[in-house]
Amino acid sequence: MSQPDYRDESQEEAPLDPAAQRVQAKLKRLLLGSSLIMFAGFIAVFAAILYKINTYEADPSEAEFASTVVVGPEAEVLQATLADGVLLVLVREGSKTALLRVDPKSGAQLGRTDFVAR
Repeated sequence: MSQPDYRDESQEEAPLDPAAQRVQAKLKRLLLGSSLIMFAGFIAVFAAILYKINTYEADPSEAEFASTVVVGPEAEVLQATLADGVLLVLVREGSKTALLRVDPKSGAQLGRTDFVAR
C-alpha cells in the first residue's frame, strides 16, 4: 500500500462553482470587518490606558494647607473634604449644622451654608 503524495504539484484543485465563490468572498469580507473592529477596540483600550497614565493629578496630601481654620467658638467639625481646590467643612454649632467653604491655602472662609429645618 502506498501513501498518496499530497505534495504532488501535478494535482490541482477543481475550480469552485460560482455559488461557492460568492460564499467565500462574503466570508472574506466578514473576516476583514471583524478584524477591523477588533483592531479598533485594541486601539481604544490602549488610548484609554495612555490617557489615564498622562492625566496625573497631584495627591491632595502633597498640597499646601493653612495651619489654622476658624470655624466658630462652639463648633464641632463633623467632616472635611477637599473638592475642586476648596476645602468643605461640615460643622455643628449647638443644634445648627453648617457647611463652610474654605480656601485651603490661606484658611479664609469663602462661604457658608446653614442647614435649617422647615
